Amino acid sequence: MKLALVPALGIQRELLDLPRGRARFDRYLAVMLEGERVRLPLQSFNPMSKEHVADLLDHLLALDAEAVCASALAEAEGRLAGVVGDLRFCLVVVDDLKGGWTQRHFNDMGHRFDLRADLGRGFATGFLWSSERAGAEEVREETLAAVYRAAHAAKFGAPATLRDCLAQEARALRFAEARGPLLDPEDLAYTRGVLAPHLEAKHPPVVFAALYGDGAARSVGYPPLGLSAWAGLALAREEGRREPRPVESIVTSLEEEEGSH
Repeated sequence: MKLALVPALGIQRELLDLPRGRARFDRYLAVMLEGERVRLPLQSFNPMSKEHVADLLDHLLALDAEAVCASALAEAEGRLAGVVGDLRFCLVVVDDLKGGWTQRHFNDMGHRFDLRADLGRGFATGFLWSSERAGAEEVREETLAAVYRAAHAAKFGAPATLRDCLAQEARALRFAEARGPLLDPEDLAYTRGVLAPHLEAKHPPVVFAALYGDGAARSVGYPPLGLSAWAGLALAREEGRREPRPVESIVTSLEEEEGSH
């Protein structure tokens, strides 16, 4: 797999130097689109973002976050050398703090599990949330996880069931050596039991509640399952740590995994 960084943080920051209004939005469309073709996948960036997003972008630029990203891409390219294909990669700041068009959990779910549009354009993206002040470790984790998801989706397609979602995330989070989300051992055992009868679920409200917990489910009008915040993803992270195979081999193997699609 060949991975190329497309610098985009500076572009996002420059947009916010323009006065908020139609001129800024038109410039956003101009840098994102070339005719009807997306040349830079900034669909999740809010061009009308306020000062808190500009401040975060200043922080990321001072951190040289794209150099951290480039290093992580080089690492991922080496670890996924057996995966066929080229991908361009960019970091996008997503405003889940004050952005009116962003629901954190819905956006997160699409970012993890519906990669068709980006992959069709030869892109993978890393999301950095405005509610969190990412440092170098978070940038590295997000880059590695996003690249692994792209490789996993290219081989197996989009997850169809809760079981598929958990399997993908177990591998992506292990590949990234992700430090979270976390639950204590008792809550992990409880979550495993709650999710057991729902593993073949395809109904989006059930999958959503299983992955993100009761608070997120209630916030969008879905029935809760009795789970802590981010419970399903915390369980996936724990299960990934127990995976006996190197996760790289799962996407580089020529064999199709039973139940994959």
